[in-house]
Amino acid sequence: MSSKITPATLRAMKTRGDKIAALTAYDFPMAKLLDECGVPLLLVGDSLGMVVLGHPDTTHVTLADMEHHVRAAARAKPVALLGGDLPFESYLTVECAVANARKLVAAGAEFVKAEGGREILPQVQAIVAAGIPFCGHLGMLPQHVLEEGGYKIKGKTEAEHARLLADAQALADAGAFAIVLELVTPPVARELSQRLAIPTIGIGSGPDCDGQILVTPDLLGTFPWFTPKFVQPHLNAAAQMRTAVQEWRTTLAKTPTS
Repeated sequence: MSSKITPATLRAMKTRGDKIAALTAYDFPMAKLLDECGVPLLLVGDSLGMVVLGHPDTTHVTLADMEHHVRAAARAKPVALLGGDLPFESYLTVECAVANARKLVAAGAEFVKAEGGREILPQVQAIVAAGIPFCGHLGMLPQHVLEEGGYKIKGKTEAEHARLLADAQALADAGAFAIVLELVTPPVARELSQRLAIPTIGIGSGPDCDGQILVTPDLLGTFPWFTPKFVQPHLNAAAQMRTAVQEWRTTLAKTPTS
């Protein structure tokens, strides 16, 4: 068996220049399968709101939803480092942030992730002080999609550039072991990756981050009704599933009744 992946493992991968592969897992079979593929970082993301629960965005995901899916994924006992998102409005205060982070850890998460920079710094510091590994998330913040009026690329203006640099360094100084950069312009993502001692995990932020994360249904083509522009699916599993079901139905229709 491979050695258990830890935040220190990911830091060492950045130092060596090894790209960090990360994918989402929302249940036992997918967590087990991805772990068998050697994916070192698995996230029970609040993206499950759309690709599992059928919500229009992540703001409908509850802490109970996250606990349920973290428990399911954790039953795979992965070698990978397994984490969970703190969902919408679950970390508005320091007290709530720590209490809810502990709930995800109790469900099986080995780290928690939350969106935001300096505005959530007290929460980040308290989570880290409680002994819970923390992963940051900067750039486009899905939990803010309603107030921002959509999913927008960040880092285009000098003000956004400066804010991203300051927020990323603040999260690193607070003890975050990695930062997801979502829809950050590639030049800014590259600069952040070069400046920070901790790994950057990109999604739609160009090729120069220390790693990349994708929503697994996007990669495998199991959610064919929407695919982000920056994703190139490596499999059209939905089409194969439809074919398999149709073939089974055809076979069933030809089977004589007794």
